[in-house]
Amino acid sequence: MSRQAGLSNAANTRILAHHARFALQPRSQGIFHFCKMDIGWDDLRLFLDVARLGGLSAATATTRLSAATLGRRVTALEKQIGEPLFVRQQTGYRLTPVGEELLRRAEDVEAAMQSLTRWREGTLPDRIVRVSAGPWTSAFISAHIDKVWTVDDGIRVEFVTTTGRVDIGRRAADIGIRSERPTEQWLAGRQSGKVAHALYSGRHLVNGIAAGLFVGVTGEGANIASARWLQAHHGDRIAVRGNNTHSVRELVAAGAGLSVFPCFVGDSDPRLVRVAQPIPELETDQWIVTHHEERHSPPVRKVAGRIAALMQAHQPLFRGETPIR
Repeated sequence: MSRQAGLSNAANTRILAHHARFALQPRSQGIFHFCKMDIGWDDLRLFLDVARLGGLSAATATTRLSAATLGRRVTALEKQIGEPLFVRQQTGYRLTPVGEELLRRAEDVEAAMQSLTRWREGTLPDRIVRVSAGPWTSAFISAHIDKVWTVDDGIRVEFVTTTGRVDIGRRAADIGIRSERPTEQWLAGRQSGKVAHALYSGRHLVNGIAAGLFVGVTGEGANIASARWLQAHHGDRIAVRGNNTHSVRELVAAGAGLSVFPCFVGDSDPRLVRVAQPIPELETDQWIVTHHEERHSPPVRKVAGRIAALMQAHQPLFRGETPIR
């Protein structure tokens, strides 16, 4: 057995197996033999979610487990492998070299499991198109899913919703909706328009709104540009915070205070009212990004083209050109 770069001898013994680089043998109760270890598919699936989404908090939505439980499962997997899989940082989890090796092999297992599921069910289409976007954009596309996908397309669509950037280069997603032009040479992108942001209030001047207070964001959402702008300009008057964008909208609608939203969100919600013109420094581009090797794949091209058309059709809403109500 040859040693793979970046791994210790012990890790090679545990992880690598001949030219397939992964010893996968079916066992009972969904367990697979991983060289000299029994690693459950459930553990690998949790690892994939944490690795792709960049941390425990983001993975709680896809795994339906608490961050504490996810942390324990990841730590147990690391002990089983015998090497750290992540570097823990305040901004999230970053894969170690061993973690990157395991990610590639776990994706092979995932593809095999998906193929097995499709074979078992017999009627599911072969191609899955994964769309990565932030919470607001994912919600917008979901609300217009009939413009993006139909049963007759013969494909499935999966949304990878996160405030972080999903690695399209590693095929964690097929299509990404981003706020800037891709710089990686293996990615292709087309600009679909602009996105404006503005301050919004609830319709009833009660509680924090009446006092001129604001609603901020904590957790991973605090790193987005609009949250940083609010903290910089009105941080001393933030009285309530939510740990995700949707809870912030509910708080503003209920009168807890004012906050910043993309105009396509605020202007579409009858419970909210825009109180000022869009904030110039928060205007961003909107790019539809794909891997350059996948952009001509018929399923990916079809979904990406429909998303681009959907965004173009709603550009006045995205640019904040709806009159202030």
